[in-house]
Amino acid sequence: MLLFANLDLKPLHPILWRDLHLEGVGRPVEYNPQCDLRALMLRQLEQIPYVKDLVKRLNRSQSMRLACGYQSKVPTEAHFSQMKKRIGVEGFRVIEEWLRHEALRLRESQPLSAVGLIQEACVDGTDLPGWSSRDPNDTCKGRGDPEARLGRGKRGFMLGYESLFLVDMEGFPLGHVEASLNVNEKMLVEPLMDKVLGEDIEVELVAGDSQFESEQVFFSL
Repeated sequence: MLLFANLDLKPLHPILWRDLHLEGVGRPVEYNPQCDLRALMLRQLEQIPYVKDLVKRLNRSQSMRLACGYQSKVPTEAHFSQMKKRIGVEGFRVIEEWLRHEALRLRESQPLSAVGLIQEACVDGTDLPGWSSRDPNDTCKGRGDPEARLGRGKRGFMLGYESLFLVDMEGFPLGHVEASLNVNEKMLVEPLMDKVLGEDIEVELVAGDSQFESEQVFFSL
């Protein structure tokens, strides 16, 4: 129960309760959306691969239910799918940004981060496989996932995306951007820095491996 004890989600109330109502006509709210968000965060902490597995774990573990705020009954997989659709990509982006700022504010090991000052950071990327087969009419893109592209990943050519992220020297995530796998990773450095610095964070030094050593990257920094 102490896992989320210091996390006050009240500032996220307008996003979490979007299109929900406690009174009037329609189906009443069965689960507090704050509990649902805690459950999705717990899924990441426990590295639970699928929502259906999260539901199983919640049903079997009283401690996990109590940590999220549920009682004896937990939501179904369909409930979490509806929640994600209701909040939307932009809503979760705002939630992620707010959670990151809260974590920076509460970090005892890096007191300067509370005011948005990061002394040293590192940039790196990873591949994200697309959940799709190739389009038979255009094998360079996905069939069920049309935004996925064929590109060179860490282990050779694959269909999917790439994520470029910025972390501080303790591994704390400061921001990330995603693109189709056929986009040159160097092209994502400037959008990443614009996104991070646009959240009132100042980074004094950025390190990266040799693939980022180019005039284009140096100029964007």
